[in-house]
Amino acid sequence: MPDLTPHQDRPDARSLPDLARANGAAADRDRSGTARRRFILGLGQAGLLAAFGAGWSARLVNAQSTPAVTPGPAMRDIAPQQLSAHVWMIFADDGFPNPRNQGMMSNLFFVVTRNGVVVLDSGSSLQIGQMAIRMIRSITPKPVIAVFNSHFHGDHWLGNQAFAEAFGKDLPIYALQPCIERIQSYDGKMWLEAMEQWTEHATAGTVIVPPNQSVVHGQTFSFGDVTLRMHFYGHAHTPADLCVEVVEDQVTQIGDIAMGNRIANMDDGSYPGTFRYFDALASAAGEQLWMPGHGQPGKDLLVNYGNFLKGIWETCVQAVEDGTPLDQVKALVLSDPRVAARSKTMQGFDDNIGKYTSLAYLEAERDAF
Repeated sequence: MPDLTPHQDRPDARSLPDLARANGAAADRDRSGTARRRFILGLGQAGLLAAFGAGWSARLVNAQSTPAVTPGPAMRDIAPQQLSAHVWMIFADDGFPNPRNQGMMSNLFFVVTRNGVVVLDSGSSLQIGQMAIRMIRSITPKPVIAVFNSHFHGDHWLGNQAFAEAFGKDLPIYALQPCIERIQSYDGKMWLEAMEQWTEHATAGTVIVPPNQSVVHGQTFSFGDVTLRMHFYGHAHTPADLCVEVVEDQVTQIGDIAMGNRIANMDDGSYPGTFRYFDALASAAGEQLWMPGHGQPGKDLLVNYGNFLKGIWETCVQAVEDGTPLDQVKALVLSDPRVAARSKTMQGFDDNIGKYTSLAYLEAERDAF
C-alpha cells in the first residue's frame, strides 16, 4: 500500500454540497432565470446527457433500456504513447461515443512505478478497461496496484470493472468523496445505461464498480520512485474534479477541466469556477504537461482552453450587464474571436455552443444578483 500524507491546510473535498443541492440553492438565488435554467439543464438523463447532442438525448429519453444478452465485442488495441519517464497514454481519437468507436472517447493514462502500475481514469466500459490491461502488459509485467478516477462522468470510470476483475476486488480505486457518492447514486446507473445505448450495446457486460477509497486535496501517494499529488480547487467541470500530479515527471492528469479540441460538457460545471481552478492549479503545480481526458496533452492547454471559455463567459457577462436578451447572445458569442477561432475544428461545437452559451448567460445572470 502507498504511504499517505494528507495536507492539512486545504479544504476537504467532502465539504462540497451535492450537485442537486447546489443547483437548488443557485436556482433560488436566480429569481429571473429559474425556469430557463431548469429547461436548459433538464431533469434526469435528458439534462446531464444532452451534452452529447440533441439527437443522442432524444434517443435516450424515448428508448426503452434493453440490455443485450451477450457481452459486447472486444475493444481494438490502441498502442500506448509514452509521455514522460513513467507516464503512458492510450489516446482516444473521438470526443463522443458511438457504435463505431465502442465508447472509446476519453484518454486513459498509466504510470509505471517501482511498486507497480497506477491507472489514471479507466475508460468507458469493461471492454475498454480490458484493452487497457492488454496494453499495459505490452509495456510492463508489473501488476496494476491502484486506479484513480478524475470525476463521475462515465467515460472516466466505467472501466473500473476490468481492473477489479483482473487485479482483485480489493484493488484501491480512488476518487474525491463527492465523486464516489454520485457514482453510487443515480448518476452511475444513468451513465451505464446511456453508454450502452449510445454504442448500440458495444459496452454490454459492463457493471458499476465505484471507487472504494476517498482522497482529499494535497494528499500524496508514494509508489516507490514516483509520487502522486492530489489537487482539488472547487467547482469546475463538475463539483468534484480531481487532478493528479506525477511529481517527478512534471505531468498532471486534469480529467475534463480543460480539453484539447472538444467543447466541454458544462451541464455540471461553472465557468468562473473553472477559471479559479485553472489559476490555483497552475500556481500550485508550476509548469506541467497537462494531460486531458479529451485531446492531446500540452503545456499551454489551460491557457488555450481558458481563452476559449472566456470568450463565451465574458461575452455573456457583458450581455447581462447590458440587458441583452438571451436569444441574442449566441450571435455575440460566435463573433468573439476567441470562440470563432475554434468553431470550425472543435469537436461537438455546432451541437453544443448554443446550450453552453445559455448556461454561461444564466450563471452570469445569477452572479449579478
